[in-house]
Amino acid sequence: MSNWYQLDPEEVLRKLQSSAETGLTEAEAQQRLREYGPNELIEKEAKSPWRILFEQMAEPMVLILIAAALISIILKEYIDAVVIILIVIINAAIGVSQEYRAEKAIAALKKLALPTVKVRRDGHPMTVSSRDLVPGDIVRLEAGDFAPADGRLIESANLRIEEASLTGESEPVEKKVVTLQGNDLALGDRINMIHMGTVVTYGRGTAVITETGMNTQLGHIANLLQGVGRDPTPLQTRLAQLTKTLAIISLVIIALVIALGVWRSAGAIGWGELVLTGISLAVAAVPEGLPAVVTITLALGAQRMLKRHALIRKLPAVETLGSVTVICSDKTGTLTENRMTVTVLDVANEKQSIKNLVASRLPVVHAEVDPSLPPPTRTLGLLVKAMVLANDTELEIEEGTNQIRAVGDPTEAALVVAAAQLGLNKTNLEKRWPRVAELPFTSTRKRMTTIHKTAIEPGQSDSPWHDAPYVAFCKGAVDGLLEICETVWYGDNEKPLDNELRGRILESNQTLAAEGQRILGVAFRPFTTLPDTTNEAEIEKHLTFIGLIGMLDPARPEVKSSVATAKEAGIRPIMITGDHPLTAQYIAQELQIIRHDEDKNLTGQDLAQISVEELEKIVEGVSVYARVSPEHKLNIVQALQAKGHIVAMTGDGVNDAPALRKADIGVAMGITGTDVSKEAADMILLDDNFATIVAAIEEGRVIYDNIRKFIRYTLSSNFGELFVMFIGPLLGMPLPLLPLQILWINLVTDGVPGLALAIEPGERNIMKRKPFHPQENILARGLGSMILWVGGLMGFISLLAGYFYWRTNPTDAFSQATVWQTMIFTTLTLAQMGNALAIRSDYDSLFTIGIFSNRPMVGAVGLTFVLQLALIYVPFLQNVFNTVALTGGQLALCLGLSATVFVAIEIQKWIKRRTF
Repeated sequence: MSNWYQLDPEEVLRKLQSSAETGLTEAEAQQRLREYGPNELIEKEAKSPWRILFEQMAEPMVLILIAAALISIILKEYIDAVVIILIVIINAAIGVSQEYRAEKAIAALKKLALPTVKVRRDGHPMTVSSRDLVPGDIVRLEAGDFAPADGRLIESANLRIEEASLTGESEPVEKKVVTLQGNDLALGDRINMIHMGTVVTYGRGTAVITETGMNTQLGHIANLLQGVGRDPTPLQTRLAQLTKTLAIISLVIIALVIALGVWRSAGAIGWGELVLTGISLAVAAVPEGLPAVVTITLALGAQRMLKRHALIRKLPAVETLGSVTVICSDKTGTLTENRMTVTVLDVANEKQSIKNLVASRLPVVHAEVDPSLPPPTRTLGLLVKAMVLANDTELEIEEGTNQIRAVGDPTEAALVVAAAQLGLNKTNLEKRWPRVAELPFTSTRKRMTTIHKTAIEPGQSDSPWHDAPYVAFCKGAVDGLLEICETVWYGDNEKPLDNELRGRILESNQTLAAEGQRILGVAFRPFTTLPDTTNEAEIEKHLTFIGLIGMLDPARPEVKSSVATAKEAGIRPIMITGDHPLTAQYIAQELQIIRHDEDKNLTGQDLAQISVEELEKIVEGVSVYARVSPEHKLNIVQALQAKGHIVAMTGDGVNDAPALRKADIGVAMGITGTDVSKEAADMILLDDNFATIVAAIEEGRVIYDNIRKFIRYTLSSNFGELFVMFIGPLLGMPLPLLPLQILWINLVTDGVPGLALAIEPGERNIMKRKPFHPQENILARGLGSMILWVGGLMGFISLLAGYFYWRTNPTDAFSQATVWQTMIFTTLTLAQMGNALAIRSDYDSLFTIGIFSNRPMVGAVGLTFVLQLALIYVPFLQNVFNTVALTGGQLALCLGLSATVFVAIEIQKWIKRRTF
């Protein structure tokens, strides 16, 4: 049953067959324990490490690499085989580690269970294990206690419960016994209920347990969390497509080689030799270094993101960030500062911004007794003094920093901080205005009153309390406060609180509320003698109203520009919060998530009335969601994904965990986040800042660009090799490249500069382009054609370098080491260096971005060049790689021909810049 909040306590007790006075009998409790089971979260069977390993090894690219390693062993290319197997093992180890860690979210969730709880059974109070709690048990709650299960309150004495782990809102909720109306109320609005895992911050209460274990709201979240599957990341999808393409190409190569061999040799070459030759070429087409370079690129990206306060828990998330099209962000702490702040003081129907007051250095301190000041300023002085004195917050000095901070209720702390900004110190003021009596806050009155001895202020000529020895300051809800006020203070005199003034005050109250502000009213009353505090009604009457205080959890100053950057990058920010709709809308408008004339938002109650399919139809037009439940967050993510979006979802509470896991990128908060949310997330924001998400997305785009550059680089090289190996025999030449030379190009010449591409800085204006379509092929946007023409050019010039030497020295053709073969090998290797330098940017010239803007690339090209010279001129390496020493002219020819690749790519980029 989910509508316990709609029933009065007596009806709840009757349905549960329990008694508020005696509770359950021990026998009944044991019978219900057998019926309902223990009050604990049940964890479904998690994947074993062996199953995760099997799934990792079944990836298409891994299967192709395993096949390539086996074939290399058959061909006795043992070095090639060992390197490929090592790549497979390293990638599998990383994958297993990442996924195994992701299975720990439920374990963290179970930590929220309470070990013991105070209950009433057989008419006696006792302490039992929370595991033995059953529906119908009567539990007692006090400040500091965790709620052990879900329950309906039957008694509340100023009870406040912090429900941030479930609702995401840090402000403690005032709990009441009152019966509520309305279906599908948001958890934050069910003020007569307690929920497992939340904590009592103030007061005491008694509740009857209504749901236990997996039937609680926390259990519902556990069910959602365990039922959420993860889709492959965009990069995993694209690499899988590339793998299939390469597998098809490999089969085609084998078939072509056999066909060409039969045609050219007319039976002189055996079938076995033809098949082995075809297979060796097919293996050459596979970029063995791709998985390693991708993993290293992601790891280096994760390190760069850590410097920008984003901790990556799962490596694939690094690239996925670059594909994000929607950011679903919580409000409190991520878009806002997560601290209540006084923004407006309203006196005499005049609103004064705290920022403006601080900037103008208006003499607010003791202004109420300075006749030289205008009436509004004098009233402001009285308001500031009242909000400091009617306040239970304490000031303390932080160790190490010696900074003063307010400790206590966030709302009251905000008042003290605002006063300090205006020059009024609470500690000093209380020494001169000692508190002698008080009426504590109660949920019935919705206000508190403190009584102080008055003091003579500097420059005082008169005071609002007319030299009375005592004065009471009262603050609380505006509506209730106006009912006990008779006058309004204006500078130096009182005005009757007539209907006109009352209407103006209420209008200001409504205006501030529409801006999402939390409003307090403040009033005072002088006393000639110390009143009896046992009589609330006698003290809280005949009050003089001073003014209104508007408070808000303000938007982070850097977030507005980050939202603008995200929008310019084609990324849509969405706010999802458990807070009030008006507050959510105001912050969203201030940050320009929505326009100021836009007021469309959906609440949890709205979402409860529609299916996921119906939500899909409207989800593109809604950017603000308020008062939402965990299931609603999950539905929003699913609806966006169904529309083709790559979704980043932020969260810090237990309630966010299912949506964090379902999202393409789950982003947990490092400061305020629960262990459950962190375990479910792909990335943790160490500063809880929305701006960090946008910075991480920028890094993700850089990383995806660099992976594409590496694929372009290595596949163009492989195509160049295939071009040489296919066209050479067609021209009557022997095999132009030997297997070990192909391995050198694939692993060393490709690998070293390829790793340098992993740290290439981002393209200019990378955050001014739209996200690439999640379903696009990794060879899209001209990458495939670039591979073909660049690889073809490299193959052509390499053959050109060796063909004429082969023609002029035909007797050299079948020597163990040949000049023409060495020239082809060298030209192809050096052409790759020019390719690596030219593709560092897709648009800008190498000379524009700066040759030394990527120093590791310069070093990689230089190292590869030196190593290639060593292969040509060091006798030992000549014997290993079957090369011969080239003359100066021959080496110069190789360098000149290889440079044409660099020149051709730079010309292509020049045309692109002129065309687009």
